[in-house]
Amino acid sequence: QVQLVESGGGLVQPGGSLRLSCTASGSIASINDMGWYRQAPGKERELVAVITSGGSTNYADSVKGRFTISRDNAKNTVYLQMDSLKPEDTAVYYCNAAAITIWRVGGVYWGQGTQVNVSS
Repeated sequence: QVQLVESGGGLVQPGGSLRLSCTASGSIASINDMGWYRQAPGKERELVAVITSGGSTNYADSVKGRFTISRDNAKNTVYLQMDSLKPEDTAVYYCNAAAITIWRVGGVYWGQGTQVNVSS
């Protein structure tokens, strides 16, 4: 099994910054893509950013230039630096990882989510 645990959410004023972290643990052989998704009330879950094991990144248009995704492969951890936050960034943010277990079983795993509120 693979577990993902997120941290770093909270309340921030518009224009502020937050840094989310997500660490994967368990019976991991390797992790391929890691990413962040978010879901606002009444809306579908959407991709925010994704990073490959080699460090290539992709972002939703709505966060380009404001958010930065990075990872530490040695720590099985992915980060999301969020700057210039806007009220429309308010959502539950979920970490996601495509991993292969030590039993050579591949799967996509999700964290429990962390709430980000952007409000004055």
